[in-house]
Amino acid sequence: MNVKEAIRQRREITHYLEKPISEEELQQLLNAGYLSPTGNNLPSREFVLITNRAMLEHLALSTPFVPWLAEAQAAIVITGRPSVSKYWLQDASIACGFVWLQATDLGIGCAFGAIYNAEDQAEAEKREDYVRVALHIPDDRRIVAILGFGYPAEMPPAKKQIQKESSIHVEKFEEKE
Repeated sequence: MNVKEAIRQRREITHYLEKPISEEELQQLLNAGYLSPTGNNLPSREFVLITNRAMLEHLALSTPFVPWLAEAQAAIVITGRPSVSKYWLQDASIACGFVWLQATDLGIGCAFGAIYNAEDQAEAEKREDYVRVALHIPDDRRIVAILGFGYPAEMPPAKKQIQKESSIHVEKFEEKE
């Protein structure tokens, strides 16, 4: 599959088959994150692979929005390091996209669970501490997201997009009705 095809076929998959993901495929997912670009090539993001069923079920309680983690066959927790780079959030976010596209290429479903909350510091701290304690993540890391993986139990249709012309501007920003 080429990148263009992976972008078009990408869906958020939250229901998975009870079929293990091979170690080789898990390594490909991790490698996609590892190879993603970072600002100034600084090591500002890290990855924690989870395949333990009990831990996946525990992490499913980190926010009300990730119950699907209990069904996942694996997850990757993506952290950012503000002490390493001021671009830690962007770097971790780019890594999430790379990993998701790699999963799509492999025929593995992926869902994104936001842990970091930029608008509500108390909520961010609550979610991050829940994950931090469970996985022994040092205090100087921010927990950006958990990506859950599994072979899709069903393939949802593409979501309806807004009109492309309403979000793409050329040469200058123009208000569009």
